[in-house]
Amino acid sequence: MRNFLVHSDDVRKQMCDFIGVKSVEDLFSQIPSDVRMKTLDLPDGLSEMETQRVVKNIAKENKSDFINFMGGGIYNKFVPACISQVANRFEFNTAYTPYQPEISQGTLQVMYEFQTMICRLTGMDISNATLYDGGTACAEAILMACRIQKKYKVCVLNSLNPEYKKVIKTYTQPQNIDVDWVDEIPQNTSEYACVLIQTPNYFGEILEPVKNDDTLLVVCTDVSTLSILKPPSEYGADIVVGDIQTLGIPMNFGGPSAGFLACREKFMRQMPGRLAGRTLDADGKQAFCLTIQTREQHIKREKATSNICSNQALIGLCATLYLTVMGEKGFYQAGYLSAKQAHKLADKLVQKGYKVLNKNFFNEFTLEVPNAEEYLLKLENAGILGGIKLDKNNILIATTEMITDEDIELYVNQV
Repeated sequence: MRNFLVHSDDVRKQMCDFIGVKSVEDLFSQIPSDVRMKTLDLPDGLSEMETQRVVKNIAKENKSDFINFMGGGIYNKFVPACISQVANRFEFNTAYTPYQPEISQGTLQVMYEFQTMICRLTGMDISNATLYDGGTACAEAILMACRIQKKYKVCVLNSLNPEYKKVIKTYTQPQNIDVDWVDEIPQNTSEYACVLIQTPNYFGEILEPVKNDDTLLVVCTDVSTLSILKPPSEYGADIVVGDIQTLGIPMNFGGPSAGFLACREKFMRQMPGRLAGRTLDADGKQAFCLTIQTREQHIKREKATSNICSNQALIGLCATLYLTVMGEKGFYQAGYLSAKQAHKLADKLVQKGYKVLNKNFFNEFTLEVPNAEEYLLKLENAGILGGIKLDKNNILIATTEMITDEDIELYVNQV
């Protein structure tokens, strides 16, 4: 039953003899002893049955029955049951690189359909087949804009998701790209390779920037809001990025998710990541292949546009399944209900004397309260995750189609 203990002493001795060392300890002899941990405070190994019992007891300590009004980039959206059933089929769960045409025409077709759906939602000409997450997508868009414009200074609004800002700083610092963090877009942007905004931004406010011809406009957006809001292409976006967690991806304690990057066709050769295309084979039948592979493994290092080594093909599959199952009407209805419930909750909180700081918002808004910590603790004691604390007197509240009228009444009655 102790199948978690995979190597016996005899097996370890055989392995050490084979590679010419006396013990496992000899493998670490080159590491100075003063930087090595002396012991690991780990319990003895358990059998599979015992391990299951321990893990189940730990899991019982989780509290998962809260009513969730938290957002900030990860949202409690409805996920149709069929998505996991299809995505978990063995054809999609492969250890092999999932976009090689000789192994997986199905995965390539899903990537192609995903790209098509993102283009329809954003109004852009072309999309890649996912990036790691929304923050990575923002950072890659900045690098892409700098390559196109041959300028190495960018402008980013401070209202961007704080996690995305950290990723941008990590990407741009070694590339010697200057980032101006601003509260408002300056009138003259000619010195910048791009201006990056998020709409709705981290605080829930819907922005509509004015496009300047001398600078690329990068728009970060939550694609689920495009069920109602007009696509970024209509206000001049050159590159559109974001996270696809709201497209049928469970919260999973914050990940994994996936990002996307869509742009105008003339910038296609500067896109990071993968691009799946559709063609005809020698027999005239539909076939799918990777049209663009932009990292240094495939082309000359100096011409590589990204060092991204893979994509989130399985997460992209889930998003494609979600949009297919929901359809245009279902997708619109989910967005409508999310926005409707947010405005209903905001109105009721205003009636109770609280101040909503947003002029225009979709399903997320910032609320001013006397004491954010006490406010949220009171709701938590009532089984409600009431929002994200921004500072001492402000919280960020989000609703989705999962929030009912009864949930809103319970929230309001507690505060």
